[in-house]
Amino acid sequence: MTNILLVDDDTELTALLTDILELEGFTVIAAHNGEQGLAKVDDRIDLILLDVMMPVMNGTEMLRRLREQHQTPVLMLTAKGEEIDRVLGLELGADDYLPKPFSDRELLARMRAILRRTRPSQEEQRDTPECLRYQDIEIYPGRQEALCQGTALVMTGTELALLTHFIRHPGTIIAKEELSLQVLGKRLTPFDRAIDMHVSNLRKKLPPRRDGKPRIKTLRGKGYLLVEAASQ
Repeated sequence: MTNILLVDDDTELTALLTDILELEGFTVIAAHNGEQGLAKVDDRIDLILLDVMMPVMNGTEMLRRLREQHQTPVLMLTAKGEEIDRVLGLELGADDYLPKPFSDRELLARMRAILRRTRPSQEEQRDTPECLRYQDIEIYPGRQEALCQGTALVMTGTELALLTHFIRHPGTIIAKEELSLQVLGKRLTPFDRAIDMHVSNLRKKLPPRRDGKPRIKTLRGKGYLLVEAASQ
């Protein structure tokens, strides 16, 4: 059973989304502001659908406080055209965002894409090595954990999926379009900064390399590259 925490002050929309999600087999727990949402977060929650504009405590503040203790996946629900809310949400650790109004089909697709990368299926876990190693980084996909220089990295499921994709393609330029499709599960659209923000967050969480070289290079107009030991 997949448990969804839906945090939105629009009670009519909350009731409608609850009906839709329950028909799809999800269990929905509802809250109508950030304070209520934080009070309902525990290890049983698999994904949070989080509205930005709410009374008492808005979605951005809830996300900021959430990330102090939990790495639960978050899909932000933002007003159309409010790019600053989307960028801030991604900076604070949201896994993705979806502008309102949205279709049921698009919501479900985004939710399932996040769940796939944060909760690998048993079949995917069987097909993945117990540990992926690259330089001083170790990733344990089955446990959704990563270490660098022996220290555990605190990162979201999306950041872990992004790091895993880089490690599987070291020294290779990876286009943003590929990262968006393979990691976020969606096609890259104009002005979509999600990949850029996730890479930026990942860089901040990775300790400096002992040789002083960058771990991830940006190649303007081409994409990103995980630097190999011999790279300059």
